[in-house]
Amino acid sequence: MDKDAVREAVWDELEDSGVARFPFPPHDRIPNVAGAEDAAERLAGTDAWQRADAIKANPDAPQLPVRRRALREGKTVYMAVPRLREVECFLELDPAEIDDVESAPTVSSMDEYGRQVGPEDVESVDLIVSGSVAVNEQGARIGKGEGFSDLEYAVLRELDLVGDETPMVTTVHERQVRTEDWIVDDHDVPMDLVVTPERIIETETPYERPAGVDWDLLDEERIEEMPVLAERYQTDR
Repeated sequence: MDKDAVREAVWDELEDSGVARFPFPPHDRIPNVAGAEDAAERLAGTDAWQRADAIKANPDAPQLPVRRRALREGKTVYMAVPRLREVECFLELDPAEIDDVESAPTVSSMDEYGRQVGPEDVESVDLIVSGSVAVNEQGARIGKGEGFSDLEYAVLRELDLVGDETPMVTTVHERQVRTEDWIVDDHDVPMDLVVTPERIIETETPYERPAGVDWDLLDEERIEEMPVLAERYQTDR
């Protein structure tokens, strides 16, 4: 199956089974699912989580319990500005500066509580938590199809803020852990841990991580829409 077919199969299954949670429908997004809080609690028991002082997380609903837990435990949380459209393209949530850790990491409140920073002001990221539409036990991940999660990783990699040893994690429902085969592209970032409400999968992924931005995949118009990439593109050229 190609990735689009896998996405549609997962979205349909989550909706038909009643596993999907608000916002509806689950299609065309990182779907919110039952058990997201249990998956966050299971993740919090891992060595990768406990060693991390700063995490980079996606802003989607199923990872909200992860972001809240991080702030409660005193971890700094970074999220990307949508579509990397700002020069200061990351939002920093500093638990020392936040008095409401329940509201601060929500999409509706993160701008109020967070501080926009450029990549040069991001601490070295100790753990990355990604949202997924689908993932398999070998760590191959499918997002919603826009590629921004992989681009965010590539930017951090270009700036030496993450490396081969930085744990890559996704929290999902069991129905999102798939057995279908799909092509893993060179720019896809594989997961080291897949965490569901029921289990932790240590993938020992066979897939290589991208070493940085693959400029051949981006046309100049798209690069110009993202200042952090435009600046890097000029530097590399």
